[in-house]
Amino acid sequence: MQFGVDIPFVQHLGFELTLFEGGHSEIRYAPKPEHDNSFHVVHGGALMTLLDVTMATAARSIQQDMGVVTIEMKTTFMQPCRGVLTGRGRLMHRTASMAFTEATIHDSEGRACAHSTGTFKYVRRQQPGAAGAGGQGVISTD
Repeated sequence: MQFGVDIPFVQHLGFELTLFEGGHSEIRYAPKPEHDNSFHVVHGGALMTLLDVTMATAARSIQQDMGVVTIEMKTTFMQPCRGVLTGRGRLMHRTASMAFTEATIHDSEGRACAHSTGTFKYVRRQQPGAAGAGGQGVISTD
């Protein structure tokens, strides 16, 4: 399954989208050793990226022609995240321009290890070949 857009950082981390519909998302992540922190568990920055992308994907799942940008997110780390991880996101509420979301990461044993809530703004994507294409004037962090 594809994210619908090219996201180089997400490709670099190896995220795999497994659910993208109806306000829900699921992303599988098999962290590499270079994604660890000094305690030899997955770095919080990698986990926050997984949570951010999982929430953004849930927001986009109901209107896939739109992009979203993160306005704010709050993250709670409950325990170390080890093994293959699964992020599950949910669109909790939507207005015409904003999405209110949540996501939880589960470890390979099914234990919740990190949780976030986030607010995203919907932004229209420019069509290829339109003025500003190629990244100039286009705002999208999903």
